[in-house]
Amino acid sequence: MRWYIFCKDSLLITKADSASAPEAATVPKAATVPDGSPSGIPQGIPQGDCPVEQKPWHNVMRVTWKDGTELRTMRIDTPPALPHYEMVPLRQSYYKLTKEEYEQAGKCHELLYWDQNTQFCGVCGGRMRMHTEISKRCEECGKEIWPQLATAVIVRITRGDEILLVRARNFRKDFYGLVAGFVETGETLEEAVAREVREETGITISDITYFGSQPWPYPCGLMVGFTARYAGGEIHLQKEELTRGGWFKKDNLPNIPEKLSIARHLIDDWLAS
Repeated sequence: MRWYIFCKDSLLITKADSASAPEAATVPKAATVPDGSPSGIPQGIPQGDCPVEQKPWHNVMRVTWKDGTELRTMRIDTPPALPHYEMVPLRQSYYKLTKEEYEQAGKCHELLYWDQNTQFCGVCGGRMRMHTEISKRCEECGKEIWPQLATAVIVRITRGDEILLVRARNFRKDFYGLVAGFVETGETLEEAVAREVREETGITISDITYFGSQPWPYPCGLMVGFTARYAGGEIHLQKEELTRGGWFKKDNLPNIPEKLSIARHLIDDWLAS
């Protein structure tokens, strides 16, 4: 049984063996989430048991993965003082876990966020209780709810041998990314792409083509990626959203997003073309 245990936005994972710890974040990953295996938890903790003390107020959620594997997840109040374990921010855990473990952690984080923010019914104010693994029901009026995703689109725009890169105001680090934004009610994904580009940069695009999608558990998003070609117009940045932007060639790129994001996947795909 794998336990995905969070304290705020950090995940409890086993420490990598110091003798073989990776020298850089991009090398093969050595740490694993607690899974009950002899090398995965500190010696002396029973296999399969939760590695931290469960309090009466902890809500342990049962999560079924895509292949039917059962997981458990819960949120704790303070980081535990356990040997061989460490707390790692979810985003940084990408560089320490396998791809599947990181994706499982993301799903668990989204469900914990949903649980935390849906304690009471939005219709009558009654207490919401778990009904199934992914639904709740109000004790008073019977209203049922399910986890909701915030769907956003992101687009790679090219003009000849150039790519449009922008820096959003909410970026915490000094890098450039792609135009992105949330899908509004009443529009298709492609319409959302064209609207966001027009609103944020002032240009028009053509040949909008689906690229791929990615769960984005920060805190509960789904990123849908597209490619497009420049059609016309001059760049006029929406100052409320963007601070910088422009056309770049492969030999003069600024800092770009981390490898964990679909933005980087889109850019890397262009670089490889």
